[in-house]
Amino acid sequence: MLLQIGLVLLLIVGYFILLRIVSSTIHMIGLRRAVHELRVSVVTKLLHLGLTAIFVLLLCVVLGVGYGQLAVFFSSVFAVVGVALFAQWSILSNITASLIIFFGFPYRVGDWVKVVDKDEEILGQIHEISTFHVIITRLSGDTVTYPNNLILQKPVIRYRDRIDAQRHSAFSEKQDVPESLDKI
Repeated sequence: MLLQIGLVLLLIVGYFILLRIVSSTIHMIGLRRAVHELRVSVVTKLLHLGLTAIFVLLLCVVLGVGYGQLAVFFSSVFAVVGVALFAQWSILSNITASLIIFFGFPYRVGDWVKVVDKDEEILGQIHEISTFHVIITRLSGDTVTYPNNLILQKPVIRYRDRIDAQRHSAFSEKQDVPESLDKI
């Protein structure tokens, strides 16, 4: 019994230390990459949720909950979550893509980019990167909301500045480009 209490206390202390390490690491990465604080907060919460699930699983094992009972509980939870997410598969893939974009996306808010898409030209400045989509403000001032999972699947061209982006636009001669777009 004393060993079990000691293991529970050790697990709790380890859990909180790991939460702090993860939080500080994500904040450091966010500062280094100049990511908006709200975005850092969302990624931190997602990773804390995953660590909490692992903590609860380990706590159940330490407290002696039988593997059969754990298997029934977690299979029930995964069945309910699986049915819910199957209907909204794109939501799960966008959240996963959001984490990948946070840690490995080479483009930042303010960059001029072109998403290579055969159907339509998506060229403009990245205005925001959120949990589910990237918001791009076009040269014409229109706003395009592009899903995270799709922007990872398409080639993206980065331009040095607005003038370089205008030069590569197929529509730049045909439309008026507002000057206020530089201030976004």
